[in-house]
Amino acid sequence: MAKKKLAGAPAEVATESETPITKKYSLINIWIVTLALKFLLFVGYHSTDFDVHRNWLAITNKLPISQWYIENTSQWTLDYPPFFAYFEYVLSLFVPQFVRDDGCLDIVEKGAYGLPTVYFQRITVIVSEFVLLYALQWMIDTSPTYVIRRRMYVATASLALSPGLILIDNIHFQYNGMMYGILLLCINSARLQRYVLCGFWFAVLLCFKHIYLYLAPAVFIFLLRAYCLKFNWNKKKNFIVNIFNFVQWSNLFKLGGVVIIVFTVAFAPFYNVLPELVSRLFPFSRGLTHAYWAPNVWAIYSFVDRVLIQVYKRVAITRFPLQKIFKFDPSLLANDELLRTSTRGIVGDIEFFVLPTITPNLTFLLTLFYQIMALIPLFIQPTYRRFVGALTLCGYASFLFGWHVHEKAILLVIFPMTLIAARDRRLLTPFNLLVCCGYGSLFPLVFTCNEWLIKVAYSFTWYFIFYFVFRKVVRLSKTVESSGHVLGRVADWYVLLFILVVMMTTLVDVFKSKYAFLQKFEFLNLMVYSVYCGVGIIGSWNRFCWLYFMDDGIWNDKEDEE
Repeated sequence: MAKKKLAGAPAEVATESETPITKKYSLINIWIVTLALKFLLFVGYHSTDFDVHRNWLAITNKLPISQWYIENTSQWTLDYPPFFAYFEYVLSLFVPQFVRDDGCLDIVEKGAYGLPTVYFQRITVIVSEFVLLYALQWMIDTSPTYVIRRRMYVATASLALSPGLILIDNIHFQYNGMMYGILLLCINSARLQRYVLCGFWFAVLLCFKHIYLYLAPAVFIFLLRAYCLKFNWNKKKNFIVNIFNFVQWSNLFKLGGVVIIVFTVAFAPFYNVLPELVSRLFPFSRGLTHAYWAPNVWAIYSFVDRVLIQVYKRVAITRFPLQKIFKFDPSLLANDELLRTSTRGIVGDIEFFVLPTITPNLTFLLTLFYQIMALIPLFIQPTYRRFVGALTLCGYASFLFGWHVHEKAILLVIFPMTLIAARDRRLLTPFNLLVCCGYGSLFPLVFTCNEWLIKVAYSFTWYFIFYFVFRKVVRLSKTVESSGHVLGRVADWYVLLFILVVMMTTLVDVFKSKYAFLQKFEFLNLMVYSVYCGVGIIGSWNRFCWLYFMDDGIWNDKEDEE
């Protein structure tokens, strides 16, 4: 059948065999079903992040705006950008009196609250998730053909049911669903070639949560190259004029103006306390690792250091070569208390006893290097799919090599990759490794027995359902490498082995109270999760990099051929 260009279609979906869209895909039913689970989780475990946000409600409600970023009665000081502070203020206006009486809006060193406050804050998370639902549904509705709409429905459904959001938002307690909804609004605006709207949404996102700076290089290069630069050399004009004409000045001013306005609205009210605000947003005094080893390169590095410590202490023949190679102070290894403290992964400086110490400058240079490598193809080929691939790699680089990385930052990689996972079967191998190890690495965030079944059973059920659903709708490659089949099988076995890892760590938790010797390994499970998942995520990154740099066919904005 002849093909034709669809009027008003984005570059991603320029042509396709004429297939009428006769089926309406909606996420409403999925979202309603998840409400039952989320309501059941109301009285379950919640982390200290719950009191963090409760304190922010109190600060923004009780104090003038000039004191929001200098108030420090509680250790949970306000350390998110201004739009999130405004968001907390708006929420505080809807706190009913009986919740106020429960202590929800008290500025105290440590919150004292009951179920009314818990219910109220849990409800605000669910209400804020409408932003995510809207963004996901918009992505489906703006897909112009049946085939692409079906694939987008699968991808968005997997995000709507994301185990990561259930664990982090509805149990652990945060508002990531709303944040990722704004990110998806930005990405879909890029897909529809609405570049000013794309810049607007990303600026808004940065003013809500500055962790998305990890993705900023890809957004900047994409908008610069696709909207603000035009390489059209005119031999009839002189060199200076041609250079000047490379820049689409009207587009540059429109985009720049929108971004400046957003940041002005966000930060202008805090001009008197900008130094304090910036110091809250960027606490560089924190150590290399976060609350526990996020599953990245530094988790593997820390694990190797611990192994070398034990080798040095137990195998005498290795002491001389280890000292010669790494030039460390052997007297430190005699301090057992120091060794135990350094392995806890608490917020602060982490000690390396054998391997060289990692500095913030080194992590910055590594992150920058791998991000620049991803941005070069994007600058040359500023397509939508290349843009999403670059977003994914920027997220990977920041997560794997960044300083003081939060384990929850893996969602910065999972969300953009999900949108293109059904593009080509070869993308499914790194995607499957990523979601298994990424979501699995979040299990230690929820360590109570009551929620164990939810986090494990729900996550693995989600994985196996979408493992087969993605394969049902994926675009088949015309040429499939034999190495791709092998890697896919290895990844599948790696995932199955992870089930055994979860069972073993669970048994350690169950018998820890009965057997005293297990109590000596307080952080063993954290290390196991971090190292095992870290290896999987690094493997996923390697495979994705190979496809990103070596296979241009995946990243062209040409319509899928069925």
